[in-house]
Amino acid sequence: MVVLRLGSILLLLWVAAGCDKSARGVATVPAPSAVANPPNPPQPYLDHAQPRLPTIKLWIGAQEMVSELARTQTEIATGMMYRKKMAENEGMLFVFPRPHRTAFYMRNTIIPLSAAYIDGDGTILEIHDLKPLDETPIEAGSDKVQYVLETPQGWFKKNNIGIGTLIRTERGSLPETFFKQQP
Repeated sequence: MVVLRLGSILLLLWVAAGCDKSARGVATVPAPSAVANPPNPPQPYLDHAQPRLPTIKLWIGAQEMVSELARTQTEIATGMMYRKKMAENEGMLFVFPRPHRTAFYMRNTIIPLSAAYIDGDGTILEIHDLKPLDETPIEAGSDKVQYVLETPQGWFKKNNIGIGTLIRTERGSLPETFFKQQP
């Protein structure tokens, strides 16, 4: 019984990990310890700047902005890392599947940024200035954050945008744009 369970576990690990083709074309199975403790566990973020992401037009109060959309785990985790510039009227909107208490920091990010923490309806709850390369997390004061908008540092102040401002897209409200239920 124990041997049967051990065999089943090893088979499951082998299927989950996939086969590694060696130079001779023979399939090899990684040792169970290599599967359980990989030498370099994968990071959720890239080790280089990600290509420009798809964009959407945003209206933040009376201001218009073009924003890249970060929606996948890797896009969100990488964000503006390794990038060297950001246009004055551009941003990056991080879209999360559900409201939560988030924290952003500036690992591998040299561009000074401001970040607006936004609730599920698209209303700005908080605005924070982030320091380049500072890995100290800036935690939200609310567990209702569903979006974060990063802009060049000072953009919100320069454009008189504050807490309580509603953000919309060319397709409607943020929930209509990103979470519209299909009939």
